[in-house]
Amino acid sequence: MNNQTMKALTFKRYGKSPGIGLAEVPRPTLKGDELLVQVHAASVNPIDNMIPTGMFKPVLHFQLPATLGSDLAGVVTEVGRNVTRFKPGDAVFASIFDLGTGAIAEFAVVPERAAALKPANLDFVQAAAIPMVGLTSWQALKERASLQASQKVFIPAGAGGIGTFAIQLAKHLGATVGTTTSTGNVELVRSLGADEVVDYKQQAFENVLRDYDAVLGTVRGDAIEKSIAILKPGSRIISLIGPLDAAFARAKRLNFVLRFVFGLMSRKIMRLAKQRDVSYSFLFMHPDGAQLTEIGKLLETQRIKPVIDKVFPFEQAKEALEYLAQGRSKGKVVVKML
Repeated sequence: MNNQTMKALTFKRYGKSPGIGLAEVPRPTLKGDELLVQVHAASVNPIDNMIPTGMFKPVLHFQLPATLGSDLAGVVTEVGRNVTRFKPGDAVFASIFDLGTGAIAEFAVVPERAAALKPANLDFVQAAAIPMVGLTSWQALKERASLQASQKVFIPAGAGGIGTFAIQLAKHLGATVGTTTSTGNVELVRSLGADEVVDYKQQAFENVLRDYDAVLGTVRGDAIEKSIAILKPGSRIISLIGPLDAAFARAKRLNFVLRFVFGLMSRKIMRLAKQRDVSYSFLFMHPDGAQLTEIGKLLETQRIKPVIDKVFPFEQAKEALEYLAQGRSKGKVVVKML
């Protein structure tokens, strides 16, 4: 290992056998507006398991072999010539999702606009658990749903990575929160602030919950279609798992063919939503250092706490992805480099 290379968790190709594993790759070079960060910890997210399948190939662009992961916390070792807000030695955390590079590596490049100072009361493992779930929850609940104190939001899979954060943020915004979980996790989601908890092994949520103002789509399958039944007219469904829609294709400046395809993919849910006077949209989180700074303040005042299920050493980064894929983690799965 020399100064020109580093270890990273990469995938070589799309499809059934993506060839995921640790590899020696060139150490990234800095542009003027970027920081070079020595990664102390990186967390894994469900999308990290989806990317190598090729599912998001039309939308996310990687040069293969590509480094996986987008959530990181670490220490700035170098700054580009135009960087003004950070200096070497700063402890930072960031999401570099959809920026063409990866976080599960010894070093990562982070655009200045995507970085935020690490909350002082969190260690690197805790800080690395936050960016994807924090920014996704913030952009869905605060920006897109404009969630108000008097409203009710349904956040299914409350014990998962996104659920554990989104429940806490919704409670901070003053909303009433409904969720689903299995029997063993009922206490956990209640401790995070969930008001109406449906044990999905005992009951179907659509038979129990009523008069909700917003739904955060976090579960694959027909859960989003079923959730229409619990919503009031004029409410919103914000899906993190699809189907992708034409508005998303337009926002990403995708070509006409993809706009058409995504329009077809979301046609059924759009039709069902319209019948109930409900709006549907797909959300792809975007990195945002300013929002992450605001989230950092909530973590520093302990209004929100990170929930971590398991920490893997860097050598077992691939196992961390495999563990996450089982779908049983309570909170986040983190890879610790240092």
